[in-house]
Amino acid sequence: MRKLIISLVTVLVGVFIADRLGGVFMSWVNQHSSDITAPKVRYLVSEVKEDVLLLGTSRCNYHYVSSILSDSLEMSVYNGGVNGSDNIFSHYWVLSHVLSYHTPKMVCLELMDNDYVIQPAPFKTISFFAPYFGHNERADSVFRLAGTYWAYELSHLYRYNAKAISNLAGLLVSRVGNEDHGYLPAPKPVRYPELLGFDKTREDVDVLKLIYLRKFIALCEERDVKLVFMVSPRYCKVGTDKYDVLKEVAAEYDIPFFDYYAKGLFLDHPDYFKDVAHLWDKGARLYTSIFAHDLKLHLQR
Repeated sequence: MRKLIISLVTVLVGVFIADRLGGVFMSWVNQHSSDITAPKVRYLVSEVKEDVLLLGTSRCNYHYVSSILSDSLEMSVYNGGVNGSDNIFSHYWVLSHVLSYHTPKMVCLELMDNDYVIQPAPFKTISFFAPYFGHNERADSVFRLAGTYWAYELSHLYRYNAKAISNLAGLLVSRVGNEDHGYLPAPKPVRYPELLGFDKTREDVDVLKLIYLRKFIALCEERDVKLVFMVSPRYCKVGTDKYDVLKEVAAEYDIPFFDYYAKGLFLDHPDYFKDVAHLWDKGARLYTSIFAHDLKLHLQR
């Protein structure tokens, strides 16, 4: 029995040491990786200093050219869109970190249906941000909701599980060489989208997401940060009521809502799209100019 206990303790100590050493190694990898996500998240967590911060997922990342917005608004702009960040839980996490050290003049949040509909795994991609577990209690509250808080508390190595391969690859190949203050231009596609489908309005509403959208709004109000909501174009027809759930929240707080998707912007130009959900650089520059013009007019009222 004594030998068994000694063996068990030895194994546990070995696992603990391996976990902590592995965590230290992966932390170094994460801080030096140049993959498509790690450099941007590093910047968002501790370095943002711009007047205007754009947040959202890949549609934000690829659709808003920072320099065009900056020239139009005469303010510094950073595109903080994170590929795959998926929904409002991730955007709340990012904003919590930014506001812990910097107060921008304006936050522009790119929304999509994932920000209000029921998903089978709404916290799946929050693990992208796990390397920064323990840095901000407000942000860590999202990990509690996701049910991963104690796993990250227990295992330092597990925090890097979601992006381990991508981060390691980012040590060898940089994917952010042509970045424009966070904006990553999507390349011209080999083929443009051909089939123009119809995007049905979703009726399943995740109440918790709307709670966190309001919490996101409250964070901005606490710091007197002007908040703007927008939905950029997709190559797809859609009902005008597609975002009524989110528009009602925006109206409740008197937040401007720029909806270019329901307007059908660029539906006559499939050559502006990389795929049905994303513009490539040519389309992004045209769209950003339109959004910048509309936003500037709104701010001048």
